[in-house]
Amino acid sequence: MTSPLDLLKKPLVVGILGAVAGIIIGLLWGWVIQPVKFIDATPAVLRSDLQQDYLRMAIDSFRVNRDPNLAVQRWNELGPAAVPALQAIQQDPRGIDPVVIAAYVQVIQTVNGPNLVGGSAAPQPASNAPISGLAVVGIGVVLVLLVGAAVAFFFLRPLLTNRKSDEVTPSMQAMEITREASKNKTNFESMGVAPPVTQNMTTYVLGDDLYDESFSIDTSGGEFLGEYGVGVSETVGVGDPKKVTALEIWLFDKNDIKTATKVLMSAHAFNDAGLRARLEAKGELIQIEAQKQVVLETETLQLLATVVDLQYGNGSMPDKSYFERTTLELAVWRKADQKA
Repeated sequence: MTSPLDLLKKPLVVGILGAVAGIIIGLLWGWVIQPVKFIDATPAVLRSDLQQDYLRMAIDSFRVNRDPNLAVQRWNELGPAAVPALQAIQQDPRGIDPVVIAAYVQVIQTVNGPNLVGGSAAPQPASNAPISGLAVVGIGVVLVLLVGAAVAFFFLRPLLTNRKSDEVTPSMQAMEITREASKNKTNFESMGVAPPVTQNMTTYVLGDDLYDESFSIDTSGGEFLGEYGVGVSETVGVGDPKKVTALEIWLFDKNDIKTATKVLMSAHAFNDAGLRARLEAKGELIQIEAQKQVVLETETLQLLATVVDLQYGNGSMPDKSYFERTTLELAVWRKADQKA
């Protein structure tokens, strides 16, 4: 019969016990004995949905008190998260008057400039927490965890390396399809059209449940003009992988408070009254078709989206209800360049 002492002579057992002990000690010390405390933290450390709620309340408060200084202060406290939160609110006001939103943005732009960027305060550690002590404890906990993890990994490595290393994921498939499609990008200059500021291909493949591509719009001189991208807008059915039935194309212009959005829907979704009603708030609804072109415009930018490839999934779902894959070509121009 194997005794506990015999088990302790096995390196694998020692490695596992070391990792478990390190994790337990680290969690106990960090969460119970001497947890880190923060006071006077700004909304910049909140989750994105709570940041949106904070900004909604700030806008609603501005509607009542009309205090520009307080409005700017609350905006700046959100830091880099302020602009994404504003975009989400503009797309889904939830009862806030768009006129009030526009007035609030005007105040922020007056103080911070057209790009709306402002300063933000970093969260401060509690004044009663000894910084030097926390640093020492933190280093000790990290060392214990690293040693335990290193020992466990050394002895468990043979098990980990037995996993298939050649497994091709949906996102990897999408990257390869996009790479091949990029070899045949549209040559707009040969068509007598000014070259776009930016031009990219993007591919969705069934199984890429986190599909969400975004690209920056920058001039050759490095000037930031905005952003654009594509993401999953709606799914149908149940189970994995998710069955995507609509994609959302968006265009953000730094000179425009409103983000342009259009929804590319499958043939089934486009003819489903329930799905249409649910997606109408996101933007103009368009039935996706191979080689179809869609235009999005803002104050100073224009985006042309071309459906390069489209293949529907085959399964128990209704015909043409979800995408097996689709590749889009996205090109963006400045309106001023087109007029020139």
